[in-house]
Amino acid sequence: MLADQDKKSSGPRPAEAAPPARMDHESFRGMAGTCAAYNLRRAARLVTQAFDQALKPAGLKVTQLSLLVAFLLAPGRNLAQLAGWLGMDRTTLSRNLRILQKRGLVEIAPGNDRREQLVRVTPAGKEAVQRAHPLWEQAQGEVVSALGEEKWAAMVKDLRALAAGLEKHRQD
Repeated sequence: MLADQDKKSSGPRPAEAAPPARMDHESFRGMAGTCAAYNLRRAARLVTQAFDQALKPAGLKVTQLSLLVAFLLAPGRNLAQLAGWLGMDRTTLSRNLRILQKRGLVEIAPGNDRREQLVRVTPAGKEAVQRAHPLWEQAQGEVVSALGEEKWAAMVKDLRALAAGLEKHRQD
């Protein structure tokens, strides 16, 4: 009885949405062919594989090298600032940092308050970046040549504009 009263007092129910139209193979092909996330992630995975292979002799993955370079470019920033600057969530950044910290490539120190953490690249971390640099240059050259200098420059400009637009949209 009480359950019946609850159902009655809940007010009018919204109209149920019509079931989505059945998608066929061509629909999926169109979705994959135009989806920003699908295409960017696919390209990113392939580029990551190329860089990881090239950086193997230096003992770094491109994600690790990218973080080390970012920390060298932004000394004194805390984890929250770095995560925002890199477009990462803080948890993912912390997980990646622990790997670098265990290898002695970064140090994490307390900031002005106990919740704040600051990242510093160690001398071993700087040396790892130095060892990786010529390998990175070679991989970078191969990736750029696959697209061509002009297209590459335009794409980098477009990707930066996309990131800025998404950041602005996220903040609104």
